[in-house]
Amino acid sequence: MHGNTKYSVEDTHLAYVNPDAPKGGILKLAAPRDSYDTLNPYTIKGTAAAGLNLVYDRLMQRVWDEPFTMYPLIAERVDVPEDRSWITFHLNPKAVFHDGSQITSADVEYSFNMFKEFGRPNMRRVYGLVDKIEILSPSSIKFTLGEGYDRETVMILAMMPVISKAWWSQREFDQTLTEIPLLNGPYKIKSSDTGRQIIYERVADYWAKDLLVNKGHFNFDEVVYDYYRDNTIVLEAFKKGDLNFHRESDVTKWNTAYSDINPEEIIKWEAPHNRPERAHGFIFNLRRAQFQNVDVRKALKLAFDYEWIGQNLFHGEYKPVNSFFPNSILTAPEEISPEEQKILDFWSDDVLINDLPNVTNIRKRLKLAGELLDKVGYVIQNGKRIHKETGRTLDFELLIATDQEEKIALAYQKNLKRLGIDMSIRVMDSAAFQERRKTYDYDAFAYYWLNSLSPGSEQLVYWSCEAAEQEGRFNYAGICNQALDEFATKIADAKTYDELKLYAHLIDRVLKSEHIMVPLFYKGSDYVAYHSTLAHPEATPTYGVVIETWWANKPN
Repeated sequence: MHGNTKYSVEDTHLAYVNPDAPKGGILKLAAPRDSYDTLNPYTIKGTAAAGLNLVYDRLMQRVWDEPFTMYPLIAERVDVPEDRSWITFHLNPKAVFHDGSQITSADVEYSFNMFKEFGRPNMRRVYGLVDKIEILSPSSIKFTLGEGYDRETVMILAMMPVISKAWWSQREFDQTLTEIPLLNGPYKIKSSDTGRQIIYERVADYWAKDLLVNKGHFNFDEVVYDYYRDNTIVLEAFKKGDLNFHRESDVTKWNTAYSDINPEEIIKWEAPHNRPERAHGFIFNLRRAQFQNVDVRKALKLAFDYEWIGQNLFHGEYKPVNSFFPNSILTAPEEISPEEQKILDFWSDDVLINDLPNVTNIRKRLKLAGELLDKVGYVIQNGKRIHKETGRTLDFELLIATDQEEKIALAYQKNLKRLGIDMSIRVMDSAAFQERRKTYDYDAFAYYWLNSLSPGSEQLVYWSCEAAEQEGRFNYAGICNQALDEFATKIADAKTYDELKLYAHLIDRVLKSEHIMVPLFYKGSDYVAYHSTLAHPEATPTYGVVIETWWANKPN
């Protein structure tokens, strides 16, 4: 995307792998959700099975020690002009599906058409920028871009998965899929017990196993995802050996629930990384009347006791989320640069001032919150905050999906009560929660945005006025700010990384000044526990643990 690639044609493997890792053994994981109902991860219909990235190959592949660079996979080379107005993919003649049939330009064209019509929102938006497709030969295909494209568009096209036209043309793409499809990745689906377990089996004669992006990867003979409805059961299954790798998200469990393990059998590792963490918080839905005044949102944020919650629920090990790109160089610095200030001055009518004082004492925070609410007309009557003109009570429902979020919400609820605000808490199962999320059917909910080190066109899906009106996108807050639209457009067209950082900082500043959520906490490293039968490379890339590079110590 910017600058030069880290790797050249002389390189045989990536810096963070063991190219001589032995093959064999089984990787046993808990799925991150409690159920699934489809083997097609590329439409918004249904909940896709975990691990499907193992079976669907793309035209080109990202690596995890560069912000955004694409290397050959199905496409062995590409032609791209200086203005990036088109891209031609030349397919590797060795590229095949699992039945041995050739991957051709017709498959690429068919994949594009299916994703453009039925794919996820970001796919549909980016693929809609293509003006013309030309099949130049069975192994070469050209995409010419139309109005509205940016420098990132060809990169997104290069990430396109390729599906079999022969197989899919006999079926409905826009439906949940339980039949095992014809695939092309390093693994195939060995078995699928819908909603309970999915097992992947390594393809021994996988055509791309020795490419730069794959050498030292995909070392387990089998990868098993088991589905559990309770995180406590997941941990017990891991200790018992039903699982052999576990990412822990609960700091209290990390500090207390592993005391009974044998450290020679189970290893705890705080794995470092330099990627952006989740911008996790209690997100306000600005489509709802009670959140449309920024001073109300400020007051709700002030009622959150970071000091107490950080110490008592996060053991003092986590930091408050201070950015929409936390833990990265994309976080807006405290001091505004002259270049930023010039742009902000131009957008002064659309950019609010982030004027919340840096106060940690909860009594002072609640006093300030009460003053803000009084200022906008929400006064105390019989212990409740009621708008003196409309008679509306200031109350809302918060949706949550995890035990840890419930603990945080209960502590927050007490402070809101002191302000006369009634926040009800609803704990939801995963399926119901995701459905409400997709349709923006909530007052507020606990969720996150996750950015990469090379943010681009997805910023429009996160923050644009258009996305705020379209269900299934990721503008969860429903924010509509013309400056954000402009900055999100500019970031995808940045020609240098310094320019990209500039617009990331501007986006960050505007979002923080809008107070669209109560930010929660982040760690800056990953809690990983694994059985000593597993091993991993010494080097950890920028983005953190890459489980595809691990192997079994004593493979079968």
